[in-house]
Amino acid sequence: MQEPAILPDLIAAHGLSSKEYARILEIIDRVPSFTEIGIFSAMWNEHCSYKSSKKWLRTLPTQGPQVICGPGENAGVVDIGDGQAVIFKMESHNHPSYIEPYQGAATGVGGILRDVFTMGARPIAAMNSLSFGSFDHPRTKSLVSGVVAGVGGYGNCFGVPTIAGEVRFDQAYNGNCLVNAFAAGLVDADKIFYSAASGVGMPVVYLGAKTGRDGVGGATMASAEFDDKIEEKRPTVQVGDPFTEKRLMEATLELMATGAVISIQDMGAAGLTCSAVEMGDKGNLGIRLDLEKVPTRETNMNAYEMMLSESQERMLMVLNPELEDIAKSVFDKWDLDFAIIGETIAEDRFLIVMNGEVKADLPLKALSGNAPEYDRPWVETPPAKPFNDAVQIDPIDGLKILLSSPNYAAKQWVYEQYDSQVMADTLRAPGLGAGIVRVHGTSKALAFTSDVTPRYVAANPFEGGKQAVAEAYRNLTAVGAFPLATTDNLNFGNPEKTEVMGQFVGAIKGISAAVEALGIPIVSGNVSLYNETDGTAILPTPTIGAVGLIRNIDDAILGLARDDHIAILVGQTIGHLGQSALLAEVFNRVEGDAPPVDLEAEKKNGEFIRANLTWITACSDLSDGGLALAAFKMAEAAGVGVAINSDNTAEIFGEDQARYLVACNFDQAEALMVAAGAAGIPISYVGNFGGNQVRFGDTSAELSALKQIFRSSFEAVVA
Repeated sequence: MQEPAILPDLIAAHGLSSKEYARILEIIDRVPSFTEIGIFSAMWNEHCSYKSSKKWLRTLPTQGPQVICGPGENAGVVDIGDGQAVIFKMESHNHPSYIEPYQGAATGVGGILRDVFTMGARPIAAMNSLSFGSFDHPRTKSLVSGVVAGVGGYGNCFGVPTIAGEVRFDQAYNGNCLVNAFAAGLVDADKIFYSAASGVGMPVVYLGAKTGRDGVGGATMASAEFDDKIEEKRPTVQVGDPFTEKRLMEATLELMATGAVISIQDMGAAGLTCSAVEMGDKGNLGIRLDLEKVPTRETNMNAYEMMLSESQERMLMVLNPELEDIAKSVFDKWDLDFAIIGETIAEDRFLIVMNGEVKADLPLKALSGNAPEYDRPWVETPPAKPFNDAVQIDPIDGLKILLSSPNYAAKQWVYEQYDSQVMADTLRAPGLGAGIVRVHGTSKALAFTSDVTPRYVAANPFEGGKQAVAEAYRNLTAVGAFPLATTDNLNFGNPEKTEVMGQFVGAIKGISAAVEALGIPIVSGNVSLYNETDGTAILPTPTIGAVGLIRNIDDAILGLARDDHIAILVGQTIGHLGQSALLAEVFNRVEGDAPPVDLEAEKKNGEFIRANLTWITACSDLSDGGLALAAFKMAEAAGVGVAINSDNTAEIFGEDQARYLVACNFDQAEALMVAAGAAGIPISYVGNFGGNQVRFGDTSAELSALKQIFRSSFEAVVA
């Protein structure tokens, strides 16, 4: 096949700027081949190179005594004691999911699972954070249905429990939904596998499913804005097969036990190109690939297609040649492809050969370690005007409106499509806060949560970034878990716009301050930029995934409120209504500043909860909807009523941070009050659980009536 001429339109179609193309010419001192342009495009796009974000990502706190491996590998690794570690990461699959919801979401789940088992861990938990447009947008319902089915279809068939997550709606996501997928796995701390190649002349082995044309150019597409030609990008979306992935996981873990693996990398974004380049770059080696040896499922694939295909369920490995036969027998057993397709070389070269013809010959370091890095100009988000209006509403009326909103109504329509009980170690399923999974064969458990409040970040990126971390910290604490570490999924618009870059910088600064103060470093993550359609950006959405350790399952806070329980509020209430759920949902006003986050108070109050958990039967952090929504959810989950002493709008709907609602009996409440006084922790008696009504001051409604609204509203809108 004659290769196309390298013309300006071709360069632009590959997402490369004229300056970047000039830099390519300078590096290789000749006109690149068509395949080489594709390789540069794949490696230098935003999705793979992080060229707009690397400067700021380096400022994130990533170290701690619990951290075994921070950012830079397939996933982060954290010590959980007893020679065990948890490996976890969150990544986006936003653009593919908008173009083709089912496969976009499904392959997002598949990709994050591979990141985990590539490092030697068996996945034990998955969760997700989903953001959709408003329900009056013509695509929203089909996107919700397709994405949820894709997440469930892949995770359920693979056999990993989906145990937590969040779903939100805002018109800012009308043209660009967000699908952030998280996975965690368990591994022995001395059996972790890394991706850096080592040794010259070592075989490079292709593992898993065959290569097709699906997903060609997917990483480049994920680094561009959408427009009215979005449907033309459908072929760039990958197609997943969870049953093949299940076999690939079992084969990979079995292979690792043989000692044959020197290094290993999954094929995700940019497929064979990115996996090979990253392995070589981390090991300071070159890579030669012979493409005619790559297993394919389609005929007449050319070098460009093979290098940029994002066909799923594939891995790349550097093999101990003495164990080749043993390694091959493992993959033969699982009916998966095993093919030696190249070797490591001493020179700094990425050499691609097909049937004896050189298709690409590039300096490998220039593709990865020396890829472009930009210091984008940015402007600080203007300070928000404080919200000082004395809004008032009947508390029951306000609660009913919140409960009928798809943002705050129960999401069982979503999570009941996910298998949360597979593997039989789930202690807390979706719908009740952080998910909890037992560490099989031990008395330990791990808790997982995903959090961000985009309207806070839009109003005040610094405080919004802090709040996302703080809420994750509180959600773990509320189930009795010791927060260990975090992963981030930073979803923003076009970084070439100074205001968007300012949101990104502000959020990074806030996240950094919070993870440092709370001792939960960022150990892995993902950046998703250019989330825009026709120039309109999403809300800044820096999702925080967090993992906590429950050292003994008996210490988990898993109880429910019951009749005669006292309602105790830990933390200080001022009545902050700026950017609150009440304003947005009830008054249709998105105004004011984000609530300030006192990180010292967050830490002290969290430590107080964990130090006194034996006196706590049930606990919830306070976030969206404040005391009113937290009290209702605790009551509804337990099937008992609740009476809150106040009916003041700001007091019960305000979203002040660093607060927890606790349910316990009278003696326990008394002990908590004494302990809080001694520790200088704000604490107050705010009401009682019991009966069959939800009451705020003198206004009330039947719990059953509110429950009906809460449990039916989401499905009514989606269906």
